[in-house]
Amino acid sequence: MNLAEQIKHLIKKELLLEWRSKYALNGVLLYVVSTVFVCFLSFVSTDKVTLNALFWIIMLFASINAVSKSFLQESRGRQVYIYTIASPLALIISKTIYNALLMMVLTVIALGFYILVFDFGPQDLGLYLLAAILGSLSFSTIFTMVSAIASKAGNGGMLMAILSFPIIIPVLVVLIKLTKNAMDGLDRSVSLDEIGLLLIINALVMSVSVLLFPYLWRD
Repeated sequence: MNLAEQIKHLIKKELLLEWRSKYALNGVLLYVVSTVFVCFLSFVSTDKVTLNALFWIIMLFASINAVSKSFLQESRGRQVYIYTIASPLALIISKTIYNALLMMVLTVIALGFYILVFDFGPQDLGLYLLAAILGSLSFSTIFTMVSAIASKAGNGGMLMAILSFPIIIPVLVVLIKLTKNAMDGLDRSVSLDEIGLLLIINALVMSVSVLLFPYLWRD
């Protein structure tokens, strides 16, 4: 099979496994809903700037829970089997695409619930949704690659947190600034720098993943 067919079959495999177990979707949705509800009960009154930062902190930890299973929970036997039938390039691309789709769905659902609970209505909802999609892409590309690296070492969960921290914090800062612009209803041209920076980060992380993962997968 060529690369495109391998990617298609691997994504289909991920979707079938998720549909059978529904582990990631149900678990992360429960985490997001319960966390938002606890925050609602805890905060008597909070300004929208704090609510905006809180939303991205919640989504950060939700993405770790959702994406970390990409490689950390793959059994040794399944890894060997995939190694024999697919190229490492197809594997890392398919994992990233699947995790991006999963995070987009989770982020849109979480944002809808967040707006409903907190009456959190950004003035430029379109820009906020764009930021949510870019944030989902950033979280999925970064955590997929870090999960692959951490799976090759012991205590992968701790290693994943350590490796992702220097990359994810700048992304989080840019996302908070971009969504703050959307909340204030500023002209979209003001946010072009943040949008471009997020796209560049996604492209760089994906390029590094494609270049380095084949060497990591052979180990």
